[in-house]
Amino acid sequence: MQYTDKLASRALMTATAMFAANFSVWTLYAVLGVSIGDQLRLSATEFGVLLAAPMLSGALLRFPLGLLVERFSAKKLIVLQMILVVPILVLLPHIRSYSGYLLAGLWLGISGTSFVAGIRYISPWFEGRQQGTAMGIFGAGNAGAAITLALSPAIENWLGQDMIGPLYGAGLFVMAILFALTAPEETRYMRSRRRTEFDFHLRPLRELRVWRFGLYYYFVFGSFLALLLWLPQYYLDVYGVSTQKAMALTLLFVAVSSSVRALGGWFADRYGARAVNWSVFWTCLVCLFFLSYPPTSMTIHGVARDVHLNIEVGIELFTLLILVIGIAQGFGRAAVYKIVYDKYPQHMGSVGGTVATIGALGGFSLPVLFGMAQDIVGIHSAAFMLLYGVLAVCMLVMYLTVQRERVQQRVQFAEQHNFLLDE
Repeated sequence: MQYTDKLASRALMTATAMFAANFSVWTLYAVLGVSIGDQLRLSATEFGVLLAAPMLSGALLRFPLGLLVERFSAKKLIVLQMILVVPILVLLPHIRSYSGYLLAGLWLGISGTSFVAGIRYISPWFEGRQQGTAMGIFGAGNAGAAITLALSPAIENWLGQDMIGPLYGAGLFVMAILFALTAPEETRYMRSRRRTEFDFHLRPLRELRVWRFGLYYYFVFGSFLALLLWLPQYYLDVYGVSTQKAMALTLLFVAVSSSVRALGGWFADRYGARAVNWSVFWTCLVCLFFLSYPPTSMTIHGVARDVHLNIEVGIELFTLLILVIGIAQGFGRAAVYKIVYDKYPQHMGSVGGTVATIGALGGFSLPVLFGMAQDIVGIHSAAFMLLYGVLAVCMLVMYLTVQRERVQQRVQFAEQHNFLLDE
């Protein structure tokens, strides 16, 4: 058993490192997008579409990969996925047009599928009571975005922007080799438990509950992706900070949110995923209320004189609120996958892939909507107004679901005790 525990730990550590490397590639446009936007003079909507390109392909490919990992070796698919991304990273310096960057972004999005394969790879190594913690540790690979936010500006200053892609390509290729050599293979018992019939894995997708979990993940993961892509430009436009400071503050958001994900998994194991999600939603709702408020100037006509008031969220308060949201999102991401495993332990590829797809679609759609909202409304905080509305829908759905389950439990209890026939 001790040997098995060592294998499980090695599987988790290698998978987490693999996911961090892929996530750093998937979010590369968070840094490159700022320079590309300035060079091509993109509007807010065009900039949002650019940031969203890797998110779109990464989201759409998660579902088919979720089915493939149920039939084939997750480890081999992960290695193949990393190898497929390397060429576009090498070719990135030769792209100069907006359409070229969009196509490159779609290709880079292949790296975003690593989460689904990774979840399917690690879940058989751990018992049910350990799943929340294990998935939380694996999910901390989101910190790969922090690697990009810290490393890419350094590479740009040292070697120039054109070297970022090739160096990332070399790093991802090395990670593919290391993962192939060090990640343990599935045991014979794990392979024997694998169900290969597609109908078995597609059957749960007919349940409304799966799509509800996807809606929750749309907020806790999709908005996390959208914010890490959007925040650098937001800091530059609203607070006029340097590019280095904008990247550093975004790096802080990503690092904090990713590092608490393992703790969120532990809380979900101990206190229940639903309780954690409720706490996450309420925390984010309060923070988004203040972030949504645009800079406002008011004149109050007093008895003796006019009183002039200027109300705005300063950079210190803004950063604090964003960090609180990031912590809550980290807890929420772990809690959602804990409840997915609790309900569908044999469908982590298909159900987990579906939930991950919906969440990643948030990373695609929200930056575009942020840009459209900013162009239409004309204020920067419109992005947070939009997130406030998305969260309100999630909370309403969760509340109605809880109420329905309570009614069903009461009806079931009444039927079991045959209360209609009692006198």
